[in-house]
Amino acid sequence: MSISSLVSPYQASQILPDKAYNVRDVFGIECDWIVKGFAHALPNVPNIDPTYQFDHDTTLALLAGFAFNRRVMIQGFHGTGKSTHIEQVAARLNWPCVRVNLDSHVSRIDLLGKDMIVLKDGKQVTEWRDGILPWAIQHPVALTFDEYDAGRPDVMFVIQRVLETDGHLTLLDQNQIIVPHPAFRLFATSNTVGLGDTTGLYHGTHQLNQGQMDRWNIVTTLNYLPHEEEVKIICAKVPGEHIEDVANMVRLAALTREGFRNGDLSTLMSPRTVISWAENHRIFGNRELAFRLSFYNKCDELERPVLHEYYQRCFGVELDY
Repeated sequence: MSISSLVSPYQASQILPDKAYNVRDVFGIECDWIVKGFAHALPNVPNIDPTYQFDHDTTLALLAGFAFNRRVMIQGFHGTGKSTHIEQVAARLNWPCVRVNLDSHVSRIDLLGKDMIVLKDGKQVTEWRDGILPWAIQHPVALTFDEYDAGRPDVMFVIQRVLETDGHLTLLDQNQIIVPHPAFRLFATSNTVGLGDTTGLYHGTHQLNQGQMDRWNIVTTLNYLPHEEEVKIICAKVPGEHIEDVANMVRLAALTREGFRNGDLSTLMSPRTVISWAENHRIFGNRELAFRLSFYNKCDELERPVLHEYYQRCFGVELDY
């Protein structure tokens, strides 16, 4: 369903959170919070993933964002489920959620809006069309900026004003000041914490204005989970895989992460990569072939002997490629 399928801003102003959710019951977290959401699903509410495993600290940070209108940023390595975490919290609160990827092509016009030529009564007329930011601010929507640290500087300054809790958005082209909807929420995900890429993994990210970083009320970190938790997630995502095989896959992934920290590898296996490996194993019926297609071929040729060693240590098998 498209974002334009929500009601008009006036009608949206009448839609407010109307149902209390017990955090302990809904998210399985030992916490006495009661968070208000919506009784019925609205357009753009994400689908619930019943297999999703919630991280304690990240979930509490996001719930604080929903309950107390805090601006929350999730920072961490790729493939850890940062964006998905926001979506799954929103899904259980029946809260509409829209994601925007702040790649280098997203401009001020994309965010704020522009004059467009439209047909009315068979005639071409110029009409203002809101961008994603004015639209979201006027609706009960959790707006998530993905790859926040990859945004262009001019775009970031557009966002800066609305980072404040009562951040009104001024549209200069329309001589209009937009007051945020009471159920508008703002989140972001990033691979760095606004200080630039220090690992070499995330080309295209930038240092962020520290005045803007200061406006994020909560910054939480979601990195790789303990071994048992990651195994549980892979098994839930790819049912039918033997738990021993999954445990060894996760063990190998942990070795690549340690190898990256030690400078032996220039890339690493994220949980997303392990899930792809398990899924490809089911498709091809060959674990070694699936490993090659899922991760091995992405690595520098000079580093592949290290992967041979890791694979032998985890599975007791010598790779023949």
